Amino acid sequence: MRRILFSAASTALAAVTVLALTGLAAAPAGAASGPLGSSGTAGASGAGSGQDGWEPSPTPTYDLPAGSRCDFPVHMAAVVDEVERRVLEYAPDGSTVRRAAFRGALVLRLTNTATGAWYDADAGGRSVVDYRPDGSQTWHAHGPVLLGVGPGAGNLPRDLYTVDGVYTIDIGATGYRTLTIEHGSAEPLCAKIA
Repeated sequence: MRRILFSAASTALAAVTVLALTGLAAAPAGAASGPLGSSGTAGASGAGSGQDGWEPSPTPTYDLPAGSRCDFPVHMAAVVDEVERRVLEYAPDGSTVRRAAFRGALVLRLTNTATGAWYDADAGGRSVVDYRPDGSQTWHAHGPVLLGVGPGAGNLPRDLYTVDGVYTIDIGATGYRTLTIEHGSAEPLCAKIA
């Protein structure tokens, strides 16, 4: 999947294709929360639209205050965003997404707004995300995604990460992120734009 996982509230989205997850990967539209930690509500409209049920899932722009992920404020915006989502399963109510797949190219520009230093992070992995009624979710991912971890909010130290390989990201109902890598790596990014 690809997206950014954020803790910042977003009424439009919930995260990324995946893995996309501040938790930081962007949350796909209709998801409860993404690797970055954004939130939103799922809707049935648009399900099944597009070729074979795939529909655009744009990544929102984020501004992270100093100390939330990096020691300095960070602006995050997509410079390439071809992410698509396909709903795989709805809850019995027919309107709440329970499982969705994400795919497509995604490059996120991370900018240190205090200095202007920037870095383009590839977050264009593929993922399948399971959403649970309590707001928790699990991302089953392959390829790069952006993951944001706040202070004490995950099994990795506070930072923004490019996670690549084959892995899962569990996001608890409280937003706590647990990254389990089967094969791959998690590269911290704050130092690249310090």
